[in-house]
Amino acid sequence: MNFLNQEIQFPDVSKASQDGLLALGGDLSVERLLLAYRKGIFPWFESDEPILWWSPDPRFVLFPEKLKVSKSMKQVLRKASLKVTVNKNFKGVIEACSSIKREGQSGSWITKNMIDAYCKLFELGYAKSVEVWQDEELVGGLYGVDLGNNVFCGESMFSKVSNASKVAFITFLQNTEYRLIDCQVHTNHLESLGAEHISRDEFLKYLDF
Repeated sequence: MNFLNQEIQFPDVSKASQDGLLALGGDLSVERLLLAYRKGIFPWFESDEPILWWSPDPRFVLFPEKLKVSKSMKQVLRKASLKVTVNKNFKGVIEACSSIKREGQSGSWITKNMIDAYCKLFELGYAKSVEVWQDEELVGGLYGVDLGNNVFCGESMFSKVSNASKVAFITFLQNTEYRLIDCQVHTNHLESLGAEHISRDEFLKYLDF
């Protein structure tokens, strides 16, 4: 196992375990987080664990041109009751993602330290949020790390009303210039929208830094 210290560096992603675990420890500083994402690495851990850093192979991604929108979702998107904005309430979105109850999870991996770290990324222009509003109430959204026009690294989504997170995701993709959306690990929800697996080596080619 690779243990990180105060030095801002990571082992080569080829050293990750079969399930993608690369290293543990370190911190959630802006410098370390940006280095991680630019190398195809992301943090994911429970509140009672050390910081765990992952780089799975294969990688679950979505190419915007392959987005699948069902007929029923097209009808939802046409409804005027839901309004979509970008970067209007980043903290509200990440806090909602942290507090939403999810099937099969006893707690949230989005800890207070994670919230503080990603809010700093947002303040510096390295993170982005998409909000869905209904009658001026925040009812859905997503957030992630912005690596420029090539890649957006999606972190989490939430819905307080039916289909709100899908509305956020689909609207965002339909109005984006990103070549690739990093979904990190497989979910049935994202697979239904067109996400697929590619090799880690192929994924890293999109991280042009």
